[in-house]
Amino acid sequence: MGAMSSAFTASQRSRIQRSILVWFRAHRRELPWRANRDAYRIWVAEIMLQQTRIAVVGPYYDRFLKTFPSVHTLARARLGDVLRLWAGLGYYSRARNLHRTARQIVSRHNGIFPRTREEALALPGIGTYTAAAVLSIAYDVPLAALDGNVARVLARLGAVSGDLRATRRWRKLATVAQQLLAAYAPGDWNQALMELGETVCTPQVPQCGVCPISRWCVARRRGLTDKIPVARRKRAGVRVQIAAAILRDPRGRTMLVRDPGAHDEVVFSRMWQFPAVEVAHEPAAELKAHLDAVLKTNTGSFELEPLRAARHGVTFRNITLMPFLVRVPKLPKLPRTRIVPLDCLQHTPISSATRKIAAAALP
Repeated sequence: MGAMSSAFTASQRSRIQRSILVWFRAHRRELPWRANRDAYRIWVAEIMLQQTRIAVVGPYYDRFLKTFPSVHTLARARLGDVLRLWAGLGYYSRARNLHRTARQIVSRHNGIFPRTREEALALPGIGTYTAAAVLSIAYDVPLAALDGNVARVLARLGAVSGDLRATRRWRKLATVAQQLLAAYAPGDWNQALMELGETVCTPQVPQCGVCPISRWCVARRRGLTDKIPVARRKRAGVRVQIAAAILRDPRGRTMLVRDPGAHDEVVFSRMWQFPAVEVAHEPAAELKAHLDAVLKTNTGSFELEPLRAARHGVTFRNITLMPFLVRVPKLPKLPRTRIVPLDCLQHTPISSATRKIAAAALP
């Protein structure tokens, strides 16, 4: 593995770089964040694209940039408005960090995304990959960006076996990526390798016949493209049942809470949600006990009407959401709660799980 980069002569490295860049300039997709080299737009895109497919990100990115066209408008925004626009993208810590970082960029960097790796890494939510991607694309800083797509291309190019995410192997891949970097065009180079991994050197059935660097690919020469990279072991799935109470008053309003307890960060992302709790055997009874604790009252007279359940997935968790409608004459007034019309939740920052629960109570 360590000798992979030195397996190519300087002339070969130059030809590999030229072949990939020529291919990219001929086949690059027109994506909204490629319209210019504005660091703000590139940074927002890179954060949204973490663990999320391009096809999903596109509409969110357009709406986000229309609402927050600059780092200054994002820094001035309320976190709730940022989370509301993010609703449905998941991994909401990304949105929170984006907002925090915008404020730091305005207060500490005069509204300009920093130009050095050290300053970028000091910002919330900015890791090695994101720093390299933004700095290379926006400012031509010669830093190689290593993500899963790039790692797969490099692993096949050098026939690297084993788990690519193992710490030592990933570090070596990062070294190789930096050594192969076309320093005269680092932004295009990083985007080209990502594009190659996503569209040609795919996890299953790579299109070696149209790959611009197939002649140098050791995995192809050895017939190992279906074995490299080795499949990662998936964590065993866990089944979870969560019961939620939709309290509704005669005016069609409901109560949302901030501190409901179980699974707040996992399922509901620390956003407004219905009172909910993980249940085991008797969902209605267990939810009633939870409501007693949340509402600080005896809910014995409340009738819990079961609504249609919904499926929800978060990483390795296979979640069944079990909504119950609770008709109340008056909604309780408690700290850290919000009273909103049940049919107007789209104006409130809530997670996709909460949207699924609410949908069960709507016509």
